[in-house]
Amino acid sequence: MPEMRFIVRWPDGALESCYSPSLVVREHMAVGESYPVGDFVSRSRTALEIASERVREKYGFACSSALDQLARIEERASGFAGAADARVAVLSFED
Repeated sequence: MPEMRFIVRWPDGALESCYSPSLVVREHMAVGESYPVGDFVSRSRTALEIASERVREKYGFACSSALDQLARIEERASGFAGAADARVAVLSFED
């Protein structure tokens, strides 16, 4: 199963390399785009849950790394809850 990383820049300028066990992230985000934090979390949740289910279908168990990554994204995003104009930029995809 091809895995990938997607590199993002949080509203405070911090860069993060995020993991996905599947290339499905490419279907939910685009390099060069920025998304309101809530939208980014929603897109990440959808993509990483699909990726985890693909692992389950292939190997018989969910991908804990994908679910851990989602938890980190949700935790990081919670710090920007009060900033209505906060956006997360998708900088690159790395296969």
